[in-house]
Amino acid sequence: MLWCCAELDLPFERIDAGMAFGIVETPEYRALNPNGRIPTIEDNGYVLWESNTIVRYLSMKHGLGSLCPGDLTARFDAERWMDWQLTTLDRPVRNVFWALVRTAPEKRDPAAVEMAQAEAEQALAILDAHLAQRRFVGGEAFTMGDIPVGASVYRWLALDLHRVDRPHVRRWYERLTERPGFREHVMQPLS
Repeated sequence: MLWCCAELDLPFERIDAGMAFGIVETPEYRALNPNGRIPTIEDNGYVLWESNTIVRYLSMKHGLGSLCPGDLTARFDAERWMDWQLTTLDRPVRNVFWALVRTAPEKRDPAAVEMAQAEAEQALAILDAHLAQRRFVGGEAFTMGDIPVGASVYRWLALDLHRVDRPHVRRWYERLTERPGFREHVMQPLS
């Protein structure tokens, strides 16, 4: 979401919440986001939560015709990949991340990690085949669709594990690393 703000050159105030920062369990936060999760935004009194929804909202409000394509088919190509990230890529990548980064070695379930890694590899094979014919997930231009997919792929590539080489994903990922907002807001040490 912060990467989206950077792409749109939007000013924002960041308030760290969740895990060590707390806040998400407070009644005030739960009034904004009943799920008690991050992120949540407040935009002139309008409250919105869910990362991809926030990216869509900001892109449509401030980047219609660019980050949110004006052409209907281009827009829904981007939206499709945002939904694919949620339904297909995020869960296995997140499961491997939690197992290897946030779970003590003695509490890890190697079989579960192996299964999640295999599922992530299947998803990345789909993405690699898709990127063989285009520069970005939505086509030739960077769009809102690249933001959630790029964040998940960063997390995957930052994990210390053996993975299948995906040349088209790698080429696309290198393009993302050229974007200042990606470097500043996504390329952070895993913790």
